[in-house]
Amino acid sequence: MKKRVLLTGGAGSIGTHTFHHIFANTDWDVVILDSFAHKGLAERVIEMLDEHPENWARLKVITHDLTKPITKPLKKRIGHIDYIINMASLSDVEASIQDPVPFINNNIDLVTTMLEYAREIKPEVFLQVSTDEVYGASEKAQRHPEWSAIVPSNPYSASKACQEAIAISYWRSYGVPLVITNTMNNFGEYQQPSKYPVIIQRAVENGEKLTVHGTAGQMGTRYYIHSRNHADALIFILKKLPPYAHTPGKADKPDRYNVVGDEQVDNLSLAKIIAKLMGKPLEYELVDFHSTRPGHDLHYGLDGTKLKKKGWRSPLSFEASLKNTIEWQQQHPEWIQM
Repeated sequence: MKKRVLLTGGAGSIGTHTFHHIFANTDWDVVILDSFAHKGLAERVIEMLDEHPENWARLKVITHDLTKPITKPLKKRIGHIDYIINMASLSDVEASIQDPVPFINNNIDLVTTMLEYAREIKPEVFLQVSTDEVYGASEKAQRHPEWSAIVPSNPYSASKACQEAIAISYWRSYGVPLVITNTMNNFGEYQQPSKYPVIIQRAVENGEKLTVHGTAGQMGTRYYIHSRNHADALIFILKKLPPYAHTPGKADKPDRYNVVGDEQVDNLSLAKIIAKLMGKPLEYELVDFHSTRPGHDLHYGLDGTKLKKKGWRSPLSFEASLKNTIEWQQQHPEWIQM
């Protein structure tokens, strides 16, 4: 019997690539739970499936506020579930700094809803998708391995750390089959127009001067990963790395994997790469942003050795993924307009 996946936040930019990659590489069916109140867009789901209409039969989309309990009628609509990928969260660092309470309340209530549901239905895997930001700032050359100290810098990343802690408590107390993943900046087709790679492309396309956060000696860096590569890692984990079950009386931990992009790129270098791939000049100005905003970290870094030793590799390189995304966005300019 083929598997059925419950994907929260499936209408977000990362979620859309996740269900599309599941359809392309497995025979699994997918149920999306999304509030469509934050960054989830029905247009993402519709446009991506219109390219492969045969997959409509494999998808069920349900609108639900994930901060509210999953009722008996909703459980019946969802049906049998083998895997839960809990990807939904209210996410935006700057917005969380400006107004922290909604981020903290939403993300804590959301994960509690899903863990209570998992506690009842007993799926094979509960995959909690988290972020590199829970570890806080790193030095440029530093790579956090799994289970590094959790030191979040802003309310959004703190809320994600809270999600992890609550999920771990359900793993230990109730046997929820938890796996945590931590990843970094995702990019790809259908991403939000407020994301930095899109801002760069839009400025270069329009011949506008780009604001780059950083100074000559202090340039922020990120590892970027295409959302399809991220999705490939999640499928790899679900297929090949069954969750570790807590042993009563033992001081153990659930499974955790860093999903890491291939290259560390600073803000200005990313802008130069995108301009080069577009074949257009880059005009920019450096702005000292981080010194006035302590909740924004200059560098993030994850060590991807553990998952690589298990056999996972990114299907497509960073530059090839970026080139494909830029070309797609040039053909679909409506997706990158503010």
